Amino acid sequence: MPEYEFVDVRLPRGVSRKETTRLLTDHAEYGHWELYRLTLLRDGSRKVRLRRRIIRQVRATW
Repeated sequence: MPEYEFVDVRLPRGVSRKETTRLLTDHAEYGHWELYRLTLLRDGSRKVRLRRRIIRQVRATW
């Protein structure tokens, strides 16, 4: 089963959808993150959880 690492990003109320899209696209493109969950909170801010797969390298035994 794959292992993932997570990061939480909180965006304040004043951040537009276009800016949010650009920010998440940058995280996906340069940091290899994928969107796991996006929650719109009651105060208008957004809570975003991103994840990326942890790739463990097996040590070579000769």
